[in-house]
Amino acid sequence: AVKPQLAYYEVFGSEGIKALEKTILYAKTKDLLVINDAKRGDIGSTCDAYAEAFLTETPLSGDAVIVNPFLGSDGIIPFIEKANKYKKGVFILVKTSNPSSSELQNLELKSGDRLYGELAKGISKYINPNQEKYSNVGVVVGATYPEEAAIIREHLPKSFFLVPGFGTQGAKAENLASFFDENGYGALISSSRGIMYPYLNQEDTSKDKISEKEYLDMVTKVVEDANNEINLWRKCTKL
Repeated sequence: AVKPQLAYYEVFGSEGIKALEKTILYAKTKDLLVINDAKRGDIGSTCDAYAEAFLTETPLSGDAVIVNPFLGSDGIIPFIEKANKYKKGVFILVKTSNPSSSELQNLELKSGDRLYGELAKGISKYINPNQEKYSNVGVVVGATYPEEAAIIREHLPKSFFLVPGFGTQGAKAENLASFFDENGYGALISSSRGIMYPYLNQEDTSKDKISEKEYLDMVTKVVEDANNEINLWRKCTKL
């Protein structure tokens, strides 16, 4: 899968949007799933329009979109409805990887639950507990928070977890066990800068430029190393 971060396209205005459309189209020719990292959230007809843009058959539509739930259920239901109709997916922010996420997402409620746990319980209402397959309603849970992931996984056993924060943001492969389900599946580990800029980690900094082949070789090695690391830990379901 690929996860275009829309901010880095939108910053270039209309030319950036054209580039995003080309990125999505090219990824589809390579049979890659496209997860638009849009973090959209709104209400009413505006929310419907966002869902239409990212989850139907427009030039910006991928296979899934990331959604911000903090406007309430009417800010996510249109996305879920469009995802169901067009056989697409939604990833809802629950516990994000950034350090300040705890300022809101870890707030303790009167019930004793944390806000991220209450969000996970709310999302579970849109998932059939008896279904055998994974739901098309997934959640974003940062790799830097494995203990929170274990709690969220209890509420959402049939949801895919999209897991940012692995690599450059500091999370290690051994942090990932609790993100997978009891069978070692159900989590998509995201690495962006670690794959896109592998040359920044090279000990040999004597060369100002690298060739395209050198870059591709570096990317290939980083991806293979990451996959091997993740697969060592994904069947370890205990923290």
